[in-house]
Amino acid sequence: MIYENSAGVILYRQLQESREYLLLHYPGGHFDFPKGHLEKDENDREAAYRELQEETGISEIVWIEGYSEKINYVYRHASNMMSKDVTFFLARTAQKKVTISHEHQGFLWLPYKEAYEKLSFDTAKNLLKKAEQFLKK
Repeated sequence: MIYENSAGVILYRQLQESREYLLLHYPGGHFDFPKGHLEKDENDREAAYRELQEETGISEIVWIEGYSEKINYVYRHASNMMSKDVTFFLARTAQKKVTISHEHQGFLWLPYKEAYEKLSFDTAKNLLKKAEQFLKK
């Protein structure tokens, strides 16, 4: 088995009385958060920020301290079994404009309930649920 480390961001915009979360539409058809591999000498948060910028064009964020969640999943890539650890952070932005990378086919800003329903994987749904509960504290 091959092991990978990645990092990502659960990004939201605070509206007057609600929040909207950013979901990316991946070529495989699924919706998920911005994330990607750690590069040499990067820590998790640095990688998450770089990936967010590369995948969305968003650079103006405020990290929400105290939220960090790690997930693991296993998948097959070519003939190899892969085990991936992904650490997610929570951040807020006021930027509306999203410029998606060639790695994606679209994006959505959605309120919590709609974002929860749109996310493709249970791990992502659990991350969003924990983020929303964290923000309500």
